[in-house]
Amino acid sequence: MQEAIKLADDNLNTTINGPFGAIITKDNIIVGRGANSVASTNDPTAHAEVNAIRDACRNLNTFELDNCDIYTSCEPCPMCLGAIYWARIKNIYYACDKKDAAEAGFDDAYIYDEFKLDIDKRSIPATQLNQADAKKVFVKWKAKEDKISY
Repeated sequence: MQEAIKLADDNLNTTINGPFGAIITKDNIIVGRGANSVASTNDPTAHAEVNAIRDACRNLNTFELDNCDIYTSCEPCPMCLGAIYWARIKNIYYACDKKDAAEAGFDDAYIYDEFKLDIDKRSIPATQLNQADAKKVFVKWKAKEDKISY
């Protein structure tokens, strides 16, 4: 955990990015590191956890981190939590919680609230288009014999 917190702290001193750091371990060895780089990369998905997942996947040459743990300086936001689940990480360890993040100006409560709403009640309109055409691609995927499932 100290390494994740150090990444967050170092990020304040060396970049214009946010105060977040994360590491991923496998068998107690660090296999991925990430710090927030949203502002410097103009990438709203470049949170510490996502960057650590990307780094670990590159280093381990895999898209599944099922035998790994993540240590993060703050409780993961909804996007990072989703990425952690998609990566199949075994355990999440965090230092600050979402209340601490909100007090520092990083409040994700509205996103959590949006998830609870029916899609037609959310603040960003979502309109379904061309379902029949797109569904044909899923049918082809299901029939594909050489696919890599994930």
